[in-house]
Parts: sequence; C-alpha cells; structure tokens
Amino acid sequence: MKVSFKVNGQAHEIDVPPNTLLVEVLRETLELTGTHVGCDTSQCGACTVHLDGRAVKSCTVLAPQLDGVEVTTIEGIGDSENLHPMQAAFRECHALQCGFCTPGMIMQAIDLVEKNPGLDSQAIREGLEGNICRCTGYHNIVRAIASVADAKPASVK
Repeated sequence: MKVSFKVNGQAHEIDVPPNTLLVEVLRETLELTGTHVGCDTSQCGACTVHLDGRAVKSCTVLAPQLDGVEVTTIEGIGDSENLHPMQAAFRECHALQCGFCTPGMIMQAIDLVEKNPGLDSQAIREGLEGNICRCTGYHNIVRAIASVADAKPASVK
C-alpha cells in the first residue's frame, strides 16, 4: 500500500505492506536508525517518536496509520551543532549510560514537558513509566527533564 507522510519535515511516499510497523519504516526504509527496537512488545519505549506532536511507541503504529501524518524522530529535533534543550540537559546531567534507551527517553520527555505544566519529580517518574532504562537509576534522567521543565517560561507551560 502507498502511504504519504512527513518525517522530520521531509515528505515521503512509500509503498509498503499494510502490516509494516512505523519503526520498520523508519529504520529499514528511511534508514533513520536513531529510533531503536528494544523489546518488540511495546514495553520498553526505545522506539518512541512523535506522531503529529504526540509521543508514541513506533512499534505500535502500522503503515496505514501513517497516511497524512507528521513524524518526528530523534534525528529531527537537533544535531551535534544545535542540540534540542532536552538533549543538552541529558548531556549536562549525565542522564545516559549505554545510550540505547536515550532517543526514546528524550522523545517521551519532550512530550511530557510540553504537555504537563508544573512537573515535579514524581510526575516525571510517572510520565516515564513506559520507558525502560536498564543502566541508570533514573535519578539523572529525572534531573535532566526537571531542568528543562523548570527552564520553560511560565507563559509556555
């Protein structure tokens, strides 16, 4: 089936079987490998991307659902010269170790901060429940997210 959608602002029209997952489209068809496959059961959150501005696990989205949507991946939020504030916070707060979960964690964190004013550490922890990090104790991840949430102007919250 043909689907037309945008990824990181770039239009794509691809022909894929209807049972193809978004994570497969991103990694195999478009070669955007920042989105990781961690569990194949939608438990870990390593494949989290934004679909029309909302954080979703890309292993749960089928190709027919892509038609007409905008997808943003970790590659679309910043680069090494111009990091997204959440990427910078993860770096500054040492909120990663092996880095496997980091792209999905950052994409979830951006959505969490954008949609939830007044986040405290408990709300951040609850907002990350669908994202698993097997290396850290989450303390620095929560600290990084809180630093971005605290820096967000009140009028934007």
